[in-house]
This record gives sequence, structure tokens and C-alpha cells, in this order.
Amino acid sequence: MRTFGKWLGRVLLMLVLAAVVVGFWKREQIQRLIFVVTLFDADRIVENFSNMESAFLTVAVPRGDGPVTPLPAGPPLEMSAEISAWIVDADLTSLLVLKRGEVVFEDYYLGTTADDQRISWSLAKSFVSALFGVLLEEGAIGSLDDPVTQYAPKLAGTAYDGATIRNVLQMTSGVVFDEDYLDQRSDIQRMGRVLALGGLMDDFTASFTEIDAGRGARWNYVSLDTHVIGMVIRGATGRSMADLMSEKIIVPLGLESEPRFVSDGAGVAIVLGGLIMTTRDYARFAQMIAQNGQWNGRQIVPADWIAQTTVASAPTEAGQIGYGYQWWIPVGAETGEFLGRGIYGQYLYIDQVRDVVIVTTAADLQFREPGVHRNNVEMMRKIARATQ
Repeated sequence: MRTFGKWLGRVLLMLVLAAVVVGFWKREQIQRLIFVVTLFDADRIVENFSNMESAFLTVAVPRGDGPVTPLPAGPPLEMSAEISAWIVDADLTSLLVLKRGEVVFEDYYLGTTADDQRISWSLAKSFVSALFGVLLEEGAIGSLDDPVTQYAPKLAGTAYDGATIRNVLQMTSGVVFDEDYLDQRSDIQRMGRVLALGGLMDDFTASFTEIDAGRGARWNYVSLDTHVIGMVIRGATGRSMADLMSEKIIVPLGLESEPRFVSDGAGVAIVLGGLIMTTRDYARFAQMIAQNGQWNGRQIVPADWIAQTTVASAPTEAGQIGYGYQWWIPVGAETGEFLGRGIYGQYLYIDQVRDVVIVTTAADLQFREPGVHRNNVEMMRKIARATQ
């Protein structure tokens, strides 16, 4: 009996030591997982959104060694009491307004600064759209009606087998994917945990097998569709999204700092929402789009692609917000009015007729409440009209 007790004690000691070793070996993964679980906690969300490298692996998107493109100052725009109250209510962390490419308002809130590189969330999708348009014109991709499996054969036999590039650009793939950020059991939350533990995003995408609608028949916002666009681009070019985004979009813009993408364990950029950059650099991108793809005398993104991608072409419900190719078209939009949109209050608002660009970053825990998005759009419209 005493011998058995000694043996059992040794076994328990070995198990404890093994747990300590595993815990040390997996320390970074465990820390990232804890970060992901508390990512949206009210007392941490602002700081977290400026420090995403603590939660996820990241890859650089080189800005190149060219000069910074200046954003000149224009006549200052005074905010009304209504807009000032909205800034507080919407938990904005930054607000930047360009009129004719000049900064007429810029401020930072909740302890953030101009140097903070904030997570884009789904603003990144609009960057992917711009890059896709460049590669389409260059001939790397044949047609929007090509099946995604032509360029991403890993998706053969999955829920994406039979979907076209146009389907994933418009979010009409029909793939069943739970996008509820507030439910720890949802697919989008599972994805976050996969990334925190260094999993592979392509494998995660290929694990989906169910569709709930015919291809192109119904619009349903599925962030995974944007990852598939990235898979198509990587398959068509044999290059990484970070390198292509750098060469085709980022370097020509002359950004102030080097952006990064959240990545998976293989260094694959999470292009559906993982871009990290400053508010002023988001503004440079948005101003280029507002100028129909031109920047510093160079046509970066084809003008006809921007015209095509920023109109409501997806089959959204009547009277609801419209969707193009990874861009949103608000209800009651005027000509040339569209936006990039990310959870928790991230916006790239563009009014081409008034030549106004508005960038917001935020940490708004109420972003999903009824009427919040429409109110945000209305406030940005009021700012745009005030620049007249």
C-alpha cells in the first residue's frame, strides 16, 4: 500500500510538472486566448482596439521608403452641439474630416492619440475590394463569374463549391455562418479563438459545408466570404495579401506609419477585418477612393471599378441599406455617397459630390442597437453638409 502511495505521488507530481511545462510552452497562446475572450469588455475595449498585437499574430504591410503624402490643413470646421453630443454618445476614439482633401477637423478621444493604430474590423473589406479591382484590370483574375474554386481549389467539396467571385464580393454565397459577435458560441467568435491559438484560416474556411440559399439569391452578411476573396487573390497570383496590398495600395498612398494585418498561424493575413493603421492613414485611402482611384497624379485603383463596386448591386431587402462589392450604400444615398463600415463604430464615409471624407474609429458597445447605424450615418451627413 505504501509502495502504491509513493507511485501515485510520483504520477501526480509528473502530471503537475507536465502541466507547468505545457503551460509555459503555450503561454503566449493562452495569453492571446484570454485577450480574445475579454476583447470587448467595457473596461478594456478602447485599449484593446489599439493593441491588437497582444491578442493576435500579425504581419507587416510595408509602407515602402517613399515620402509621406501630406494631408494639408483647410479652414477649421466647428462642430455643433448635436455633433459634439454624438461624439460622446457613440464612444468615438477619433474623428477626422477631409474637405477637398484638406483636414478641416481632427480630434482624438477616450485617451487615444493620432499615433494609435486602430483595428479596422470590416473597413478592411473595402481595402480588399480596391485591391481586387487592380488585379482584375491587370488580368490576374479572369471574370467575376469565375467559380472561386478555380483559384482556391481547397474549397472544392465545401460550402463554397459552386459560388462565384461575384457571389462572395456581394455577400450572396449562401454559406451558413453565424456572425454574432456577442455570442461566444458563434462562428465569428470561434474564428477569433482559432486565430488566437495560431490556427489556420484556410482550414477553418474549408470546414463549412452548409448553405441556406441559392447562390446570388439572397444577401446575407458573411465575413468569411471576404476571406474567400483573399484565397482567390492568393491563388491567382501566388503571392500573399500583405505583399500585394503593400505594393498595389499602401506604398502609393504614402502613409505615415506601417500598417499590419492580424494573421493566422501560417502568416496569412486576415483580410476580412484585421487591418491595423492610424486614422490619418485610413483617411488617405478613403480620399483616394473619393477621387475615383487617383492619388498624387497616379491612377491606383481603376475608376470604373470604383464606380461599379460602390453602387447597390446585391439583393438586399427593399428600404434597407444597400451593398456593392464590399462597400455599403446607406438608405436614401445621394449620388456618390457610400461607406466602409466596421463593428463597434468604425466608418469610412465618402460623399463624392461634396468632396467630403469622414473617418471615425470607436468602441461603441451599443453599435447593434436599433437605429444606431442610421443615426451615425445621419450625423456624418450633417457634418458633410456643414462643410458647404
